[in-house]
Amino acid sequence: MSPEQLYLKIKDLADKLGITVSEQNFKATGIHVESGFCKIRNQKFLIIDKHKPIVDKLQIVSSVIAAKDLENIYVMPAVRQHLESVRPKTSNTETDFKQSTRPKE
Repeated sequence: MSPEQLYLKIKDLADKLGITVSEQNFKATGIHVESGFCKIRNQKFLIIDKHKPIVDKLQIVSSVIAAKDLENIYVMPAVRQHLESVRPKTSNTETDFKQSTRPKE
């Protein structure tokens, strides 16, 4: 699947999750602005600089969507595989936390 196709599929997935993906012209703002996720009045937005290359846009949208719970949503196998590849590898944080807060004997 091409980066463009993958980007469109993940944008569709974001929509299913209630996240509006919007590409904006950041050059027109006159200030330094970065792409990212935000929540305004309980509405979720992923705002992306429209001048970024497609691989950068794909990375931005993928990193946000990969962090979401996708268990109850159908995700095409190629898209799921891509999202799993960008999902940060986590250690067993709960176990690590319990061990670090345990009183020393």
